[in-house]
Amino acid sequence: MEWIEFAAKTVDEAITDAMLELGTTADNLEYEVIEKETSGFLRMFGKPARIKVRFKQSLENTAKSFLDKVFRAMNIKTEIEIIYNEENEILEINLLGEEMGVLIGKRGQTLDSLQYLVSLVINRNAENYIKVKLDTENYRARRKETLENLAKNIAYKVKRNRRSVILEPMNPYERRIIHSALQNDKLVETFSEGEEPYRKVVISYKKTNRDYKPNKYSKEKDKEYSKNYSRDYKKDYEKYKESKAKNATASTENA
Repeated sequence: MEWIEFAAKTVDEAITDAMLELGTTADNLEYEVIEKETSGFLRMFGKPARIKVRFKQSLENTAKSFLDKVFRAMNIKTEIEIIYNEENEILEINLLGEEMGVLIGKRGQTLDSLQYLVSLVINRNAENYIKVKLDTENYRARRKETLENLAKNIAYKVKRNRRSVILEPMNPYERRIIHSALQNDKLVETFSEGEEPYRKVVISYKKTNRDYKPNKYSKEKDKEYSKNYSRDYKKDYEKYKESKAKNATASTENA
């Protein structure tokens, strides 16, 4: 972080002003005295103390310093809560304020962009990759629930019509939610297609024929599969009718 200068009657007052301005405590700051206060003649011509302050270099402070600059440029007042899970190497950031809808953006795009930028800043000089999770107003959990419900509703439609459905483009995080929500469904399967940032999830009816190999078929094989399926279905139906007729005859004779 760049140094920021503060001036006050005394060094202590300048440090206090810095803490209030930056919204932190003295433990998170480092400072240098540029010029000490002077009392002057009869205390009439004294000079104020001047110091320069910056956040101590840590993951939390680096992230907070970057976001403070962004929000000042956007003219948005935001309280920033940061917790670093050292064991799992995850930096969790929660934003609080009155204008959080602006930071979320359409389908969370602005929030995702902020998260990506913070990740770049944090990992620029990091030895190990630090995962960043940036959230506000519990948006991530609400979005996850929405996508899971969407996945189940689309899966029901696919089972009923046996036609694949292609969803709108999603980021990798949201695509994983869709895949995870339907991974144990016995009747549908999911896969992604396309290139970023337009990569989409496809939900399709799962082929159950024992000779059918998912993800390894051509149009010709698919047509052959359909013919065999139809032929086998007709044979089974004929056997069913014969069995039903025999049962009906046996019931009449017993009567």
